[in-house]
Amino acid sequence: VQLQASGGGLVQAGDPLTLSCAASGRTFSSYAMAWFRQAPGKERDFVAAIRPVGATYSTYYADSVKGRFTVSRDNAKTTVYLQMNSLKAEDTAVYYCAARTYWSVAYSDTSTYNYWGQGTQVTVSS
Repeated sequence: VQLQASGGGLVQAGDPLTLSCAASGRTFSSYAMAWFRQAPGKERDFVAAIRPVGATYSTYYADSVKGRFTVSRDNAKTTVYLQMNSLKAEDTAVYYCAARTYWSVAYSDTSTYNYWGQGTQVTVSS
């Protein structure tokens, strides 16, 4: 599975930005997909995830982004999105998309994802 993240950039505080992560893989619809971010000198933190639960998908968010960020997916395009609204300076980080091709109840632990994209920089100026 290959992941290609895009959409990062420099924005002003309060602006919106949408990240995309295009994935390869024939069974994309069965993958759990997630976004993580890593600020300079800090650990890689969970941002959002979307994973199949039965016939639908469940979404999960870090408390710091809940209500501002929305994760979604288009299985036909094998792409996952992270729509970010009301961006803050503290959202500045490199954002990574991740995929998990096996079943797990976990969604926020980096160690449970077996494929990673290259990261895209998001910089929010205040």
